[in-house]
Amino acid sequence: MALLQISEPNQAPDPHARRIAIGIDLGTTHSLVAAVRSSSAECLPDEQGRTMLPSVVGYPSLLGDKARYYGYAALEEALIHPEKTITISSVKRLMGRAVADIEQSGGHLPYAIADQDGMAYVQTAQGAKSPVEISAEILALLRQRAEDTFDDDIYGAVITVPAYFDDAQRQATKDAAQLAGLNVLRLINEPTAAAIAYGLDHAAEGLYLVYDLGGGTFDVSLLRMSGGVFEVVATGGDAALGGDDFDAALADLALKQAGLFALAQQDFSQRAALLTSARACKHALSHAPEAPFELHGQVFTLTKRAFQQATQPLIDRTLKITQQVLKDADCAASELNELILVGGSTRMPAVQAALQSYLKKPPFSGLNPDEVVALGAAVQAHQLAGYTLGQDGPLLLLDVTPLSLGLEMMGGIVERIIPRNSTLPCAFAQDFTTYQDGQTALAVHVVQGERDTVEHCRSLARFELRGIPPMPAGAAKIRVTFTVDADGLLSVSAQETLHGVEAAVQVKPSYGLKDEAIATMLQEGFATAKQDMAERALRSAKVDAQRMVAATQSALAQDGALLDDAQRSEIEASIAELLRTHSTGDTASIEAATQALAHATESFAAQRMNAGIQKALAGRAIASL
Repeated sequence: MALLQISEPNQAPDPHARRIAIGIDLGTTHSLVAAVRSSSAECLPDEQGRTMLPSVVGYPSLLGDKARYYGYAALEEALIHPEKTITISSVKRLMGRAVADIEQSGGHLPYAIADQDGMAYVQTAQGAKSPVEISAEILALLRQRAEDTFDDDIYGAVITVPAYFDDAQRQATKDAAQLAGLNVLRLINEPTAAAIAYGLDHAAEGLYLVYDLGGGTFDVSLLRMSGGVFEVVATGGDAALGGDDFDAALADLALKQAGLFALAQQDFSQRAALLTSARACKHALSHAPEAPFELHGQVFTLTKRAFQQATQPLIDRTLKITQQVLKDADCAASELNELILVGGSTRMPAVQAALQSYLKKPPFSGLNPDEVVALGAAVQAHQLAGYTLGQDGPLLLLDVTPLSLGLEMMGGIVERIIPRNSTLPCAFAQDFTTYQDGQTALAVHVVQGERDTVEHCRSLARFELRGIPPMPAGAAKIRVTFTVDADGLLSVSAQETLHGVEAAVQVKPSYGLKDEAIATMLQEGFATAKQDMAERALRSAKVDAQRMVAATQSALAQDGALLDDAQRSEIEASIAELLRTHSTGDTASIEAATQALAHATESFAAQRMNAGIQKALAGRAIASL
């Protein structure tokens, strides 16, 4: 008799096969790997018992092309032989970005970068290295740590990314993981991963604000937990704001106090030394009113008060984003169950004090802000491998899109298809039509952002729908569908529904992106909302006017003989007035001129309809009708 292998719901289909899934927090300053062991998530240590791996790779010039230093060894080598080793840190800030983007957001990196293939490459002693390559080496080290811990192969990994990473940055992260030999089960947002880790031990239902200030990025997410479901209500952030910026501000403060040039004007080795001193001073100022700062061989004293004044604008930027997230969710600070802090930079007393003053709520201190993201990713990985934790079944994770996605319309207007803060995965469709008679192709331009005009949003992809059968303008029905998967990656398809003509694109943008522009899209959208509405109205009025003129001129060419000279002159005068107003007038005058032309052609439209009916009935008996 054949035996059937069955398994319990939410369990792996083959209970005898062990699937080891890991969660990885690929951080700007430190990276961690975690896994579920003995029914609980824990970070996996190295041979020295350290769970955190500095996200640093050193490329020496004397030990051969394949020699590398990683983590703590790379930091140590940079101190011992700074002239012989180029040490790459904070590479996460380069992912999916071009040189111009990085220079706009500070330009205080302690190594040289250059554009190559539309992406910022790092110049090392062993040649140019892409951020994807460098990140892959860090990820490979974490994979090896997990394989050594379990003495087995890894089934797959969940990797966390900042909530405000755009498509290019997410795709670059996924490419790095695949290059490191990892099967990517899912990319999830860092604040969401932190909430998962929190929810397993503190499963109280309600609203949770996750404030994530890491080494290179800032995110804030508002989540609602209900019945084992984590729903991201709203999210915001800045992909170019983190602890590195606080270090740079402190270094500039020390240089100013010493009467020297700013950090950006130092050479690369001086920048590296200054940032290292700034980081040590920052950590000391978290516990003391003043701390030493080593500057070009001399030691200066900096006070906590001066540091807080120098970095207050950075903290204010995070509070402004936090305020907008609460506003998006229509939530008052008093409604929050907990404030959860994530990221090592949240240890700064000034950050905690500013949050407590604004939200009137002390931060929850029961989680290690350095480890919580990796632990949440491990729980999600464990579930995706087919297992569950606890007696209540798996947590359901509902993440959201950070920015709106849409299409360019006639006149350069953006039509939003997927609004920001839409739950993932999601699919939205909208019907469009052709603009001109006989149009056989349609250009589809996919954009991302909160502004109403296409030049103020970021272009994601372009493709064409060809083979549309010639029809009168407005007769074709073209359905455009946007699909965003659980990783936050977008696909777009367009189909002419009457005849089945279809085209599609998997949106994989190039890595050379304007990240600073993306980080400020929401702020610009709110600040310029009134201006955008006026611009959108003007462009819509112009498109309607053009369409009205084209339709009227086409009708005159076909059936102008139905009009007497006075009628034709009146219509042509209305067309001329509309064309004149179109080029010189404002929205109200264009709409008025369009309405005047519509009024002038009412009689003509009736005559055309009557003529069409007479032609259709000519020579036919009543009985046949």
